[in-house]
Amino acid sequence: MALRISGKNVDVGDAMRVHITDRIEDALSKYFTGGFTGHVTLSREGTGFKSECTVHLDTGIVLQVSAQDQDPRNSFDQAADKIEKRLRRYKRKLKDHHSHNGNGREAFEAASYVLASPEEDEEVPADFNPLVIAETSAKVKTMTVGMAVMELDLTEAPVVMFKNAANGGVNVVYRRADGNIGWIDPALVANAAAE
Repeated sequence: MALRISGKNVDVGDAMRVHITDRIEDALSKYFTGGFTGHVTLSREGTGFKSECTVHLDTGIVLQVSAQDQDPRNSFDQAADKIEKRLRRYKRKLKDHHSHNGNGREAFEAASYVLASPEEDEEVPADFNPLVIAETSAKVKTMTVGMAVMELDLTEAPVVMFKNAANGGVNVVYRRADGNIGWIDPALVANAAAE
């Protein structure tokens, strides 16, 4: 359980460090029994302060939140409230899915790439081939669509790729521009084409 606290153009005093550590540990111990690591960054944003918190749970869930306020302590407290709300939601959804226990399901490795793209106002040449500028590996978990949507909500990620527990296929859930959630299941397309 390691929590790193840093400041960008802000001196984070001992009292603030103790407050941050206590709030995060209290929230996590209330809703989560496993271990965690995390990073809290306080930075100056214009005339106010911004707090960014990232917490990695041992279950593989990553919670990322940020908040802004004129006071650095209030900024962090707002971010901590968001983490606590997500943990509460996570615990409730885990209880709801308890009868469909997916803890023993396997995960497999997948590569993740970030592609370089031209600037928005730049004209794209016909022979444009984006470069891979970042590459990482990630575990693709086996879960239900509902569990994937829960992970999408908790992590605020734009997309979650998972192995569908119902059919074994690789699926994607993503947040649409209109705020709704989209689901891509290639098995549904293959089944429709076969009919």
